[in-house]
Amino acid sequence: MNYLNIQTEKVLPVAKELNQLLAEYHIYYQKLRNFHWNIVGKNFFELHEKFEEMYSDARVKIDEIAERILTLQYHPISRYSKYLKIANISEESPFQTDSDMIYILLDDHKTLLKQMANVIKKAEEAEDEGTIDLMGGYIASLEKTSWMLNAWSKSTVEQLNEDIVLS
Repeated sequence: MNYLNIQTEKVLPVAKELNQLLAEYHIYYQKLRNFHWNIVGKNFFELHEKFEEMYSDARVKIDEIAERILTLQYHPISRYSKYLKIANISEESPFQTDSDMIYILLDDHKTLLKQMANVIKKAEEAEDEGTIDLMGGYIASLEKTSWMLNAWSKSTVEQLNEDIVLS
């Protein structure tokens, strides 16, 4: 792997963790499509659009993760049967309320963020700055989306922590 200046044996654990993240993202992506198609009720327009935005973002990340695995000179997993077998994110019924959909996605975000942390840990051990940089951007983006979904799920009377403002 001369073009990366990283030893091949050091990046194998990174590629494995990236493949796990790829599986998680594929199931998450399909869940977002499911929710986009099946949202009903007074929040239809808002959430239909938001879920489309989210699955479009996930689709880009899926491609980037697979290309990073290829850059490390390994093959990305490419079968849904394998994704379903190894992913910690699971498929979901289309019969969910808008609030349930949000809570399910927030739970999936925890899984994705945990897996991104696993990728970073292995990438740090391999001194793989490219993967570390890629994951840093993903984490910031997913945390922001999580904040927005969490804010949507709150009642209008709930407030954030006031400690800083009051001191």
